[in-house]
Amino acid sequence: MENEFVFIHKLQRAIKQNLAALSLNVTSGGVDSHEKYKYITGQISALESVLQEISNLLTKKEQEQNEGKVVRIDKDPRPTKG
Repeated sequence: MENEFVFIHKLQRAIKQNLAALSLNVTSGGVDSHEKYKYITGQISALESVLQEISNLLTKKEQEQNEGKVVRIDKDPRPTKG
C-alpha cells in the first residue's frame, strides 16, 4: 500500500513539473502560432484535470480508510430527552 502512495506522489510531482514547463513556455513567448498555443493550453488543461482526479481519488481513499470510526462530539454521554 505504501509503495502505491510513493508512486502516486512521484507521478504528481512529474505532472506538476510538466505543467510548470508548459506554463513557462506560454508565458515567456515560446509560442509562435495560435495552433501551438491552443495545443499547449489543451495539454495544461488535461494535466490539471488529471491532478484533480488523483487528488479526488486520494481523498476518497482516505475517507474509506476512516470509515467505521465514530467520534463523539458532544461532552454529555447521556441521550437527550425529547
